[in-house]
Amino acid sequence: MTAMMDTVYFVVQQMWFFSIPLLIVALGGMFSERSGVVNIALEGIMVVGAFCSIFFINRMQDVMSGQLLLILAILVAAGSGMLYSLLHAYAAVNLRSDQTIGGTALNMIAPAFAIYMARMLQENGVQQVQFNNTFRIEKVPVLGDIPVLGPLLFQNAYITTYLGLAILLVSVIVLYRTRFGLRLRSCGEHPQAADSVGISVYKMRYAGVMISGMLAGLGGLVFVVPTSTNFNATVAGYGFLALAVLIFGQWKPPRIFFAALFFGLMKTIASAYSGIPFLKDLSIRSDIYKMIPYIATLIVLAFTSKNSQAPRASGVPYDKGGR
Repeated sequence: MTAMMDTVYFVVQQMWFFSIPLLIVALGGMFSERSGVVNIALEGIMVVGAFCSIFFINRMQDVMSGQLLLILAILVAAGSGMLYSLLHAYAAVNLRSDQTIGGTALNMIAPAFAIYMARMLQENGVQQVQFNNTFRIEKVPVLGDIPVLGPLLFQNAYITTYLGLAILLVSVIVLYRTRFGLRLRSCGEHPQAADSVGISVYKMRYAGVMISGMLAGLGGLVFVVPTSTNFNATVAGYGFLALAVLIFGQWKPPRIFFAALFFGLMKTIASAYSGIPFLKDLSIRSDIYKMIPYIATLIVLAFTSKNSQAPRASGVPYDKGGR
């Protein structure tokens, strides 16, 4: 019984590491699409946010460490992601360009940018950005001693887990309980009607994309920190997986949360199967396990995409002069 519970604790702890970045990035994509702009560039924004924040940690880890350094890196990741997303916002809102092509271009630029900057700024032209992981919390005082819940949530954790859950709560409040959220949703459903009552569609769409960039950049850092001690200009397709979470979650925060947990569990099985006794004993090749998240993505989208209802004006450029 104890061995089984230890396995459950291990799986859930690992699941948080994979689910939280998916949750944060998918919520970012939700804000963008709710405003009417499809943000395919989530993957590229994650790369830029991860690179800037991990490079910041690399340079500052001799001066400070622990949670203070991680909090500052979180600010760097969010800020750099927001700045990079402005390129997509300008192309989609001002130039009214094809949002899919613009997002794809940003996805292609980001890894090249990260590799070039890493080689230029580091000694010997090294591509990987190394960092010391001093951010894991072995046990949260008092809360970590709670039976069952303590090991699941408050042991071997990172503050980014609690930050992701806080972002989920704030997203629900902002989207459904504020004037800003109402205006954002109106711009994604019927921008002409929103414009007719004095709402600036351009400003709201800029706001949606910038929030999306901030959360995607943060998601890049949140993905790298618990799972590695270096950054190599990639986030392993997590930006695209977050789009699947967004669609599966029907552009609604609570559903996105459960979709992120599901895909996080699939990713846990793919990456940490050796720590799960009954999976380890099956003698299945590791390649098969690594395919599980993407097979699950195809199956889920095949059964759910038909009934998916994206915001009506999502992906449609808005022309103020056109009716």
